[in-house]
Amino acid sequence: MKFEESPLRGAFVIDVEELRDARGFFARAWCAKEFKDHGLEPDLIQANISVNTKPGTIRGLHYQIEPYQECKLVRCTRGAIYDVLVDIRQDSPTRGRWFGVELTAQNHRMLYVPEGCAHGYQSLVADTEVLYHVSQVYSPECERGLRCNDPAIGIVWPLIDGIIVSEKDRRWPDYR
Repeated sequence: MKFEESPLRGAFVIDVEELRDARGFFARAWCAKEFKDHGLEPDLIQANISVNTKPGTIRGLHYQIEPYQECKLVRCTRGAIYDVLVDIRQDSPTRGRWFGVELTAQNHRMLYVPEGCAHGYQSLVADTEVLYHVSQVYSPECERGLRCNDPAIGIVWPLIDGIIVSEKDRRWPDYR
């Protein structure tokens, strides 16, 4: 795997290293040792799948607070998404900044979202499926979020027409 640190401390874009032959390719999508060697959380304990039927669907921006803060490893297994994280860590030099990357079923890229970052994504095509692993179990009492269109953050989503956002995600507070 190839680990490329994003502009936000501790967040990585991860590309698989494809071993190709006449059958196709083989690649590792997870290796606890490599994650640990890069200072990343190697204990992922829950996997979630999200299917988004329409382009423009935005899920997020979500995070969990102590004691259930979580990191995430996100991959698009069908279709394409624009995956975004926002650094909300109090002690971070990149606090308040966001980073986005396109993850597709074809590019096999993954995004590692560290604890203390809000996370969300927008589906770019119909019938997009996202698989993500998390380091904590879901805890409704510790769930928090930010509005995806908060001007204080200023995320530039690729699709601006026909955006679909859940009522719950519309009600999250502004970052400030």
